[in-house]
Amino acid sequence: MKIILDAMGGDNAPMAPVMGALQAAKDFGAQIILVGKGEQILQAMNQQGIDTLPEGVEIVHADGVVDVHDDPTAAVRKHKDSSMMVGLKMLADGEGDAVISAGSTGALLSGATLIVKRVKGIRRAAMGPVMPNKAGGKTVILDCGANAECTPEFLLQFGVVGSLYAKKYLGVENPKVGLLNIGAEDTKGTPLQKEAYALLQQASEKGLINFVGNTEARDVPLGAVDVVVCDGFAGNVLLKSIEGTAMFMGSLMKHKIFKRSFLSKIGYLFCKKGVDEVMGMLDYRTIGGTQFLGIRKPVIKAHGSSDALAFRNAVKQAMEAANADFSAELEQSLQALEGAQND
Repeated sequence: MKIILDAMGGDNAPMAPVMGALQAAKDFGAQIILVGKGEQILQAMNQQGIDTLPEGVEIVHADGVVDVHDDPTAAVRKHKDSSMMVGLKMLADGEGDAVISAGSTGALLSGATLIVKRVKGIRRAAMGPVMPNKAGGKTVILDCGANAECTPEFLLQFGVVGSLYAKKYLGVENPKVGLLNIGAEDTKGTPLQKEAYALLQQASEKGLINFVGNTEARDVPLGAVDVVVCDGFAGNVLLKSIEGTAMFMGSLMKHKIFKRSFLSKIGYLFCKKGVDEVMGMLDYRTIGGTQFLGIRKPVIKAHGSSDALAFRNAVKQAMEAANADFSAELEQSLQALEGAQND
């Protein structure tokens, strides 16, 4: 299995992606293709005392770099020689099994859509991060930023995609799908939520998904549903709010509880492992990245500020995504949805 890694994407490139790739190759036995400016990649290795490429790691030179300020669609045309676009072209041509980049989200989505292509029947690919919840399981959020503006039909497809993803990746037999809204009643929300609610309910009645109604933001981390359907703007706010709250609570516990006295500091030593494990569950570096769901082959978006650990785990995530590719099943599910709508 070959994982293609954009070595020039992200705030800490090329050092972080290069070192993360080398660690992943060692830990997981992955074959990794580093795409980017070859001289800078080798310089990053040399700075860490590494003179030769480890077995299973290779470099494909690419002169250009997509800037985060570049127009996403224009970047596909104007920066064909960039590390991101070269990597996506290699994936489309079958020279690798998955792509990882911490570069511009919009450019990566546009490139994945235009170069790698969407699964047949998909209207818009979505970002589907997986968050741990209080119930002991995990919750998929679709969309969390790829599509700020959506139609009711997009949200319906997100429900179908998320349901299949939860079955395939999370092992949930009959995933509960909820629509993010400001209240549980079916009359709540803007016209988008009201129309999407009706479509999701119809799909549920025909056995295509297990739609359980509206879900409020506070219920998401509690595990009320397995899949949360929303537009990318609301989903991104939800995701960042959960992450920010977790960071705030962690800091609060550390400085306001465990460091209040000598005895509390002693107590912290006994529960530090558990606290670190809990905080690690919500650490993006542990997760690795977010997959664009609806693209024919796995494309993983890593956080822009990813360090070597985050890239290492993104490689692991990419390998798992490539092994459990569900494009064919997703196409079948979309065909079933289209057939049900035409009945």
